[in-house]
Amino acid sequence: MESFLSHMPDNLRLSSLTLPGRNSCFVASALAFYGWPISQCQSQNTPLSVQLNSGIRVLDVRLAVVDSKLIAYHGSYPQKTPYQHVLSDIHSFLTSPLSCRETIVISIKQEDYQKTPVKVFSSLVHDEIFNGPGGSDMWFFENRIPSLGEVRGKVVLLSRFGGDGNEWENGLEGLGIHPTAWPDSEKFGFSWQCKDTLVRTHDWYAIPSFLAIPEKVERATRILVEAEPPNNPPFPVLSISYTSAASFPLAMPPTVAKGFGWPQVGFGVEGVNSRVARWLLDAFSRDDTDGQLGKASSGEAEKFSKTLSTLEPKIRGWVFMDFYQEPVESGIIHLLVECNYRGRR
Repeated sequence: MESFLSHMPDNLRLSSLTLPGRNSCFVASALAFYGWPISQCQSQNTPLSVQLNSGIRVLDVRLAVVDSKLIAYHGSYPQKTPYQHVLSDIHSFLTSPLSCRETIVISIKQEDYQKTPVKVFSSLVHDEIFNGPGGSDMWFFENRIPSLGEVRGKVVLLSRFGGDGNEWENGLEGLGIHPTAWPDSEKFGFSWQCKDTLVRTHDWYAIPSFLAIPEKVERATRILVEAEPPNNPPFPVLSISYTSAASFPLAMPPTVAKGFGWPQVGFGVEGVNSRVARWLLDAFSRDDTDGQLGKASSGEAEKFSKTLSTLEPKIRGWVFMDFYQEPVESGIIHLLVECNYRGRR
Protein backbone atom coordinates (compact mmCIF):
# COMPACT_ATOMS: atom_id res chain seq x y z
CA MET A 1 0.00 0.00 0.00
CA GLU A 2 2.93 2.35 0.50
CA SER A 3 3.75 2.17 -3.23
CA PHE A 4 0.56 1.34 -5.14
CA LEU A 5 0.92 4.30 -7.50
CA SER A 6 4.31 3.04 -8.66
CA HIS A 7 2.46 0.32 -10.57
CA MET A 8 0.32 2.79 -12.51
CA PRO A 9 1.32 4.10 -15.99
CA ASP A 10 2.94 7.53 -16.16
CA ASN A 11 0.42 8.80 -18.71
CA LEU A 12 -2.58 8.48 -16.38
CA ARG A 13 -3.98 11.82 -15.28
CA LEU A 14 -4.57 12.22 -11.55
CA SER A 15 -8.23 12.78 -12.38
CA SER A 16 -8.49 9.20 -13.65
CA LEU A 17 -7.17 7.70 -10.40
CA THR A 18 -8.97 6.79 -7.21
CA LEU A 19 -6.96 8.29 -4.36
CA PRO A 20 -7.90 7.60 -0.72
CA GLY A 21 -7.66 10.64 1.52
CA ARG A 22 -7.85 11.73 5.10
CA ASN A 23 -10.30 14.44 5.91
CA SER A 24 -9.69 16.07 9.18
CA CYS A 25 -13.12 17.21 9.56
CA PHE A 26 -11.18 19.27 8.31
CA VAL A 27 -7.94 19.67 9.92
CA ALA A 28 -4.92 18.25 8.61
CA SER A 29 -5.66 14.99 7.20
CA ALA A 30 -2.32 15.02 8.69
CA LEU A 31 -3.36 15.18 12.33
CA ALA A 32 -6.90 15.95 13.44
CA PHE A 33 -6.53 14.34 16.79
CA TYR A 34 -7.72 16.97 19.25
CA GLY A 35 -10.97 18.79 20.00
CA TRP A 36 -13.06 15.71 20.75
CA PRO A 37 -15.83 15.12 19.86
CA ILE A 38 -16.68 17.81 17.32
CA SER A 39 -13.18 18.37 15.94
CA GLN A 40 -11.38 15.06 16.45
CA CYS A 41 -11.60 13.19 13.20
CA GLN A 42 -8.64 10.86 13.33
CA SER A 43 -7.20 8.41 15.81
CA GLN A 44 -3.96 9.11 17.64
CA ASN A 45 -2.90 5.62 16.55
CA THR A 46 -2.62 6.82 12.95
CA PRO A 47 -0.04 9.61 12.65
CA LEU A 48 0.75 10.95 9.21
CA SER A 49 3.56 8.49 8.51
CA VAL A 50 1.16 5.60 9.18
CA GLN A 51 -1.51 7.19 6.99
CA LEU A 52 0.82 7.52 4.02
CA ASN A 53 2.13 3.98 4.33
CA SER A 54 -1.48 2.76 4.57
CA GLY A 55 -2.32 4.21 1.14
CA ILE A 56 -3.54 7.73 1.94
CA ARG A 57 -2.63 10.02 -0.96
CA VAL A 58 -4.80 13.13 -0.54
CA LEU A 59 -4.63 15.23 2.62
CA ASP A 60 -6.88 17.98 3.87
CA VAL A 61 -4.79 20.43 5.87
CA ARG A 62 -6.41 23.32 7.72
CA LEU A 63 -4.04 25.87 9.14
CA ALA A 64 -4.01 28.94 11.35
CA VAL A 65 -1.28 31.36 12.36
CA VAL A 66 0.00 31.04 15.94
CA ASP A 67 3.02 33.12 16.99
CA SER A 68 3.84 33.79 13.33
CA LYS A 69 3.91 30.05 12.55
CA LEU A 70 1.41 27.82 10.78
CA ILE A 71 -0.32 25.31 13.04
CA ALA A 72 -2.93 22.69 12.15
CA TYR A 73 -6.30 24.01 13.32
CA HIS A 74 -9.97 23.14 13.13
CA GLY A 75 -12.33 25.98 13.85
CA SER A 76 -11.36 27.12 17.34
CA TYR A 77 -9.46 23.93 18.18
CA PRO A 78 -5.66 23.84 17.72
CA GLN A 79 -4.41 20.46 16.57
CA LYS A 80 -0.95 21.18 18.05
CA THR A 81 0.87 20.08 14.89
CA PRO A 82 3.28 22.60 13.30
CA TYR A 83 3.00 22.68 9.53
CA GLN A 84 6.73 22.03 9.30
CA HIS A 85 6.21 18.65 10.97
CA VAL A 86 3.67 17.78 8.29
CA LEU A 87 6.13 18.80 5.55
CA SER A 88 8.90 16.79 7.18
CA ASP A 89 6.83 13.60 7.28
CA ILE A 90 5.81 14.04 3.65
CA HIS A 91 9.39 14.66 2.56
CA SER A 92 10.53 11.51 4.36
CA PHE A 93 7.84 9.49 2.63
CA LEU A 94 8.54 10.83 -0.86
CA THR A 95 12.29 10.29 -0.55
CA SER A 96 12.03 6.73 0.77
CA PRO A 97 13.20 4.06 -1.73
CA LEU A 98 9.86 2.27 -1.29
CA SER A 99 7.63 5.27 -2.00
CA CYS A 100 9.71 7.72 -4.06
CA ARG A 101 7.47 7.12 -7.11
CA GLU A 102 4.29 8.07 -5.25
CA THR A 103 2.56 11.45 -5.28
CA ILE A 104 0.54 13.28 -2.64
CA VAL A 105 -2.19 15.89 -3.09
CA ILE A 106 -2.51 18.43 -0.29
CA SER A 107 -5.55 20.67 0.04
CA ILE A 108 -4.68 23.70 2.18
CA LYS A 109 -7.33 25.97 3.65
CA GLN A 110 -7.04 28.96 5.96
CA GLU A 111 -8.90 28.39 9.20
CA ASP A 112 -8.35 31.78 10.86
CA TYR A 113 -9.44 34.10 8.06
CA GLN A 114 -11.39 36.27 10.53
CA LYS A 115 -8.19 36.97 12.47
CA THR A 116 -5.28 36.74 10.02
CA PRO A 117 -5.26 38.75 6.77
CA VAL A 118 -5.39 36.59 3.64
CA LYS A 119 -2.12 38.02 2.33
CA VAL A 120 -0.29 37.25 5.58
CA PHE A 121 -1.52 33.66 5.59
CA SER A 122 -0.71 33.15 1.91
CA SER A 123 2.77 34.55 2.36
CA LEU A 124 3.44 32.26 5.34
CA VAL A 125 2.31 29.17 3.40
CA HIS A 126 4.62 30.18 0.55
CA ASP A 127 7.62 30.77 2.83
CA GLU A 128 7.18 27.61 4.88
CA ILE A 129 6.92 25.50 1.74
CA PHE A 130 9.91 27.08 0.03
CA ASN A 131 12.03 26.95 3.18
CA GLY A 132 10.79 23.58 4.41
CA PRO A 133 12.08 20.06 3.77
CA GLY A 134 12.51 19.47 0.05
CA GLY A 135 11.82 23.11 -0.74
CA SER A 136 9.83 24.12 -3.81
CA ASP A 137 11.34 21.26 -5.85
CA MET A 138 9.09 18.86 -3.96
CA TRP A 139 5.93 20.64 -5.18
CA PHE A 140 3.79 20.95 -8.30
CA PHE A 141 2.38 24.50 -8.40
CA GLU A 142 0.69 24.66 -11.83
CA ASN A 143 -3.05 25.33 -11.98
CA ARG A 144 -3.99 22.18 -13.89
CA ILE A 145 -4.48 18.46 -13.34
CA PRO A 146 -1.15 16.77 -14.12
CA SER A 147 -0.35 13.28 -15.27
CA LEU A 148 1.09 10.85 -12.75
CA GLY A 149 4.46 10.80 -14.50
CA GLU A 150 4.83 14.57 -14.04
CA VAL A 151 4.44 14.44 -10.27
CA ARG A 152 6.08 11.27 -9.05
CA GLY A 153 7.94 12.11 -5.87
CA LYS A 154 6.11 15.42 -5.60
CA VAL A 155 3.28 17.12 -3.73
CA VAL A 156 0.40 18.56 -5.77
CA LEU A 157 -1.02 21.71 -4.18
CA LEU A 158 -4.77 22.26 -4.07
CA SER A 159 -5.13 25.79 -2.70
CA ARG A 160 -8.31 26.88 -0.94
CA PHE A 161 -6.66 30.17 0.02
CA GLY A 162 -4.59 32.82 -1.68
CA GLY A 163 -6.65 35.94 -2.42
CA ASP A 164 -5.16 37.49 -5.57
CA GLY A 165 -2.08 35.26 -5.40
CA ASN A 166 0.39 38.15 -5.42
CA GLU A 167 2.54 36.40 -2.82
CA TRP A 168 3.34 33.61 -5.28
CA GLU A 169 5.74 33.64 -8.23
CA ASN A 170 3.07 33.11 -10.90
CA GLY A 171 0.11 34.59 -9.07
CA LEU A 172 -3.05 32.51 -9.17
CA GLU A 173 -1.46 30.30 -11.82
CA GLY A 174 1.29 29.40 -9.34
CA LEU A 175 -1.04 28.37 -6.52
CA GLY A 176 -1.54 24.84 -7.74
CA ILE A 177 -5.04 23.57 -8.46
CA HIS A 178 -7.12 26.58 -7.49
CA PRO A 179 -10.93 26.25 -7.16
CA THR A 180 -12.91 29.10 -8.64
CA ALA A 181 -15.72 28.56 -6.10
CA TRP A 182 -16.37 26.43 -3.03
CA PRO A 183 -19.91 26.85 -1.62
CA ASP A 184 -20.28 26.02 2.06
CA SER A 185 -21.85 22.59 2.71
CA GLU A 186 -23.66 22.42 -0.63
CA LYS A 187 -25.97 19.43 -0.31
CA PHE A 188 -26.32 18.74 -4.01
CA GLY A 189 -22.65 19.21 -4.88
CA PHE A 190 -21.08 21.75 -7.20
CA SER A 191 -18.70 21.91 -10.15
CA TRP A 192 -15.86 24.16 -11.20
CA GLN A 193 -13.42 24.27 -14.08
CA CYS A 194 -9.67 23.71 -13.82
CA LYS A 195 -8.37 24.43 -17.30
CA ASP A 196 -9.58 21.52 -19.47
CA THR A 197 -10.92 19.50 -16.51
CA LEU A 198 -14.39 19.65 -14.99
CA VAL A 199 -14.10 19.17 -11.22
CA ARG A 200 -17.23 17.72 -9.61
CA THR A 201 -17.24 18.21 -5.85
CA HIS A 202 -19.33 16.83 -2.98
CA ASP A 203 -18.75 18.58 0.36
CA TRP A 204 -22.04 18.39 2.28
CA TYR A 205 -20.80 18.20 5.85
CA ALA A 206 -23.52 19.93 7.89
CA ILE A 207 -25.98 17.05 7.89
CA PRO A 208 -28.85 17.57 10.36
CA SER A 209 -28.33 14.35 12.35
CA PHE A 210 -27.13 10.74 12.12
CA LEU A 211 -30.47 9.94 10.46
CA ALA A 212 -29.11 11.61 7.31
CA ILE A 213 -26.17 9.18 7.05
CA PRO A 214 -27.82 7.07 4.28
CA GLU A 215 -28.44 10.17 2.16
CA LYS A 216 -24.92 11.42 2.87
CA VAL A 217 -23.46 8.13 1.62
CA GLU A 218 -25.66 8.11 -1.48
CA ARG A 219 -24.55 11.60 -2.49
CA ALA A 220 -20.90 11.04 -1.61
CA THR A 221 -20.66 7.85 -3.68
CA ARG A 222 -22.80 8.89 -6.64
CA ILE A 223 -20.26 11.50 -7.71
CA LEU A 224 -17.49 8.88 -7.88
CA VAL A 225 -19.11 6.86 -10.65
CA GLU A 226 -17.99 7.93 -14.10
CA ALA A 227 -20.71 8.74 -16.60
CA GLU A 228 -21.44 5.98 -19.08
CA PRO A 229 -19.82 6.43 -22.53
CA PRO A 230 -22.83 7.98 -24.37
CA ASN A 231 -23.08 10.75 -21.76
CA ASN A 232 -19.39 11.19 -21.10
CA PRO A 233 -18.36 14.82 -21.57
CA PRO A 234 -15.66 15.44 -24.21
CA PHE A 235 -13.16 16.52 -21.57
CA PRO A 236 -11.59 15.03 -18.43
CA VAL A 237 -13.58 14.94 -15.20
CA LEU A 238 -12.17 14.92 -11.66
CA SER A 239 -14.48 13.90 -8.82
CA ILE A 240 -13.70 15.07 -5.28
CA SER A 241 -15.85 13.60 -2.52
CA TYR A 242 -15.91 14.09 1.24
CA THR A 243 -17.52 11.23 3.12
CA SER A 244 -17.17 13.07 6.44
CA ALA A 245 -19.75 15.21 8.20
CA ALA A 246 -20.02 17.06 11.49
CA SER A 247 -22.82 18.93 13.23
CA PHE A 248 -23.64 19.40 16.89
CA PRO A 249 -25.02 17.49 18.71
CA LEU A 250 -26.46 14.63 16.64
CA ALA A 251 -23.81 14.13 13.95
CA MET A 252 -20.39 14.17 15.59
CA PRO A 253 -17.51 13.03 13.33
CA PRO A 254 -16.98 9.70 15.16
CA THR A 255 -20.72 8.98 15.01
CA VAL A 256 -20.96 9.72 11.30
CA ALA A 257 -17.84 7.82 10.31
CA LYS A 258 -18.12 4.80 12.62
CA GLY A 259 -21.79 4.64 13.57
CA PHE A 260 -22.77 3.34 16.98
CA GLY A 261 -24.39 0.40 18.72
CA TRP A 262 -24.79 -2.96 17.01
CA PRO A 263 -26.36 -2.20 13.60
CA GLN A 264 -25.67 -5.78 12.44
CA VAL A 265 -28.39 -7.01 14.79
CA GLY A 266 -30.70 -4.04 14.42
CA PHE A 267 -29.60 -2.03 17.45
CA GLY A 268 -27.73 1.07 16.38
CA VAL A 269 -26.75 3.00 13.25
CA GLU A 270 -24.26 1.91 10.60
CA GLY A 271 -21.60 4.55 9.92
CA VAL A 272 -20.47 6.05 6.63
CA ASN A 273 -17.24 4.06 6.35
CA SER A 274 -18.78 0.60 6.44
CA ARG A 275 -21.62 1.73 4.15
CA VAL A 276 -19.15 3.04 1.56
CA ALA A 277 -17.12 -0.17 1.83
CA ARG A 278 -20.25 -2.23 1.23
CA TRP A 279 -21.14 -0.04 -1.75
CA LEU A 280 -17.71 -0.70 -3.24
CA LEU A 281 -18.06 -4.45 -2.71
CA ASP A 282 -21.47 -4.39 -4.37
CA ALA A 283 -19.95 -2.60 -7.36
CA PHE A 284 -17.13 -5.14 -7.56
CA SER A 285 -19.58 -8.04 -7.40
CA ARG A 286 -20.92 -7.02 -10.81
CA ASP A 287 -17.50 -7.90 -12.21
CA ASP A 288 -17.08 -11.67 -12.56
CA THR A 289 -13.85 -11.31 -14.51
CA ASP A 290 -11.94 -14.06 -12.75
CA GLY A 291 -14.69 -16.63 -13.02
CA GLN A 292 -15.57 -16.01 -16.64
CA LEU A 293 -12.07 -15.36 -17.96
CA GLY A 294 -10.81 -18.54 -16.33
CA LYS A 295 -13.24 -20.60 -18.39
CA ALA A 296 -12.72 -18.77 -21.69
CA SER A 297 -10.35 -19.32 -24.56
CA SER A 298 -7.79 -16.59 -25.25
CA GLY A 299 -9.94 -15.06 -28.02
CA GLU A 300 -13.09 -15.18 -25.91
CA ALA A 301 -11.23 -13.76 -22.93
CA GLU A 302 -10.02 -10.76 -24.92
CA LYS A 303 -13.50 -10.10 -26.26
CA PHE A 304 -15.04 -10.44 -22.81
CA SER A 305 -12.43 -8.14 -21.28
CA LYS A 306 -13.14 -5.41 -23.83
CA THR A 307 -16.89 -5.73 -23.25
CA LEU A 308 -16.46 -5.68 -19.50
CA SER A 309 -14.34 -2.50 -19.60
CA THR A 310 -17.35 -0.64 -21.03
CA LEU A 311 -19.97 -2.17 -18.73
CA GLU A 312 -18.55 -2.36 -15.22
CA PRO A 313 -18.84 0.77 -13.08
CA LYS A 314 -15.72 2.91 -13.11
CA ILE A 315 -15.22 4.42 -9.67
CA ARG A 316 -12.78 7.30 -9.85
CA GLY A 317 -11.97 10.30 -7.70
CA TRP A 318 -10.30 11.67 -4.60
CA VAL A 319 -12.07 10.55 -1.43
CA PHE A 320 -11.56 12.37 1.90
CA MET A 321 -12.57 10.34 4.98
CA ASP A 322 -12.61 10.43 8.78
CA PHE A 323 -11.30 7.53 10.88
CA TYR A 324 -10.27 5.66 7.73
CA GLN A 325 -9.21 2.52 9.64
CA GLU A 326 -12.56 2.01 11.34
CA PRO A 327 -14.24 -0.34 11.24
CA VAL A 328 -11.17 -2.47 10.62
CA GLU A 329 -13.10 -5.18 8.82
CA SER A 330 -14.36 -2.77 6.15
CA GLY A 331 -10.88 -2.38 4.63
CA ILE A 332 -12.05 0.76 2.90
CA ILE A 333 -8.59 2.01 1.86
CA HIS A 334 -7.79 -1.29 0.14
CA LEU A 335 -11.13 -1.23 -1.66
CA LEU A 336 -10.56 2.33 -2.92
CA VAL A 337 -7.10 1.38 -4.19
CA GLU A 338 -8.65 -1.63 -5.93
CA CYS A 339 -10.85 0.77 -7.92
CA ASN A 340 -7.74 1.78 -9.88
CA TYR A 341 -7.60 -1.71 -11.36
CA ARG A 342 -11.29 -1.94 -12.23
CA GLY A 343 -12.73 -0.70 -15.49
CA ARG A 344 -9.37 -0.69 -17.23
CA ARG A 345 -8.28 -3.03 -20.01
